Amino acid sequence: MFEEEKTMVGWEVPLGAAIAFTGGAIGTAWAQSRIGTAGAATVAERPETIGSMIILEAIPETLVILGFVVASMIILMLK
Repeated sequence: MFEEEKTMVGWEVPLGAAIAFTGGAIGTAWAQSRIGTAGAATVAERPETIGSMIILEAIPETLVILGFVVASMIILMLK
């Protein structure tokens, strides 16, 4: 009467987790490269902005953390 729900048990789960983590890591690398370049130029001109630049450089790290959390949720969803 009711069909069983099919779950992914093969290679799909690790691939999905890898894509989730890799996407966040690539986005973070791209953002930090742009922010780091602009931050170095800004600090060279105005040294008092170093605190703001450190904070702005750390903000994109949340993408990697989010990717790790999503990848962990994907993997642990099967257990």
